[in-house]
Amino acid sequence: MDDGRLPPLVDDRPHGYAFEDLAVGMAATFSKTVTDADIVMFAGVSGDTNPVHIDEEYARSTLFKGRIAHGMLGAAYISTVLGTRLPGPGAIYLSQTLKFRAPVRVGDTVTARVTVVELFPAKNRASVRTAVTVGETVVIEGEALVFVPSRQA
Repeated sequence: MDDGRLPPLVDDRPHGYAFEDLAVGMAATFSKTVTDADIVMFAGVSGDTNPVHIDEEYARSTLFKGRIAHGMLGAAYISTVLGTRLPGPGAIYLSQTLKFRAPVRVGDTVTARVTVVELFPAKNRASVRTAVTVGETVVIEGEALVFVPSRQA
């Protein structure tokens, strides 16, 4: 089930998947085109005003030859998948590793993908592979651990 499609919810709960609904291989995605406003607002919210993100003239003098989005803005789209799609509302993000592989620029469409790789029933936790891509290029990759509520709770 690694094609980005999820099975239908198994009951009428108004929130995400319960731990019992998860299976290795389940995957979900979220895509968004990054805008100048996204980068400026992220700088304001995070306080990261590094000029490589917000000053085109400065950024042209760097190895990127132009402005790039904050790496953590791209990583935030992983959180979007976890909190809204798989497992969805009720999930608690416990940990994340990230490797930043390539820059994201204004106008790039990023796709965050989460794939379940292991389940830990004793603690209702799921290990997931995470990736953010622009086209075929992996820009961020890593792994996360998520607590997933049980239907019994």
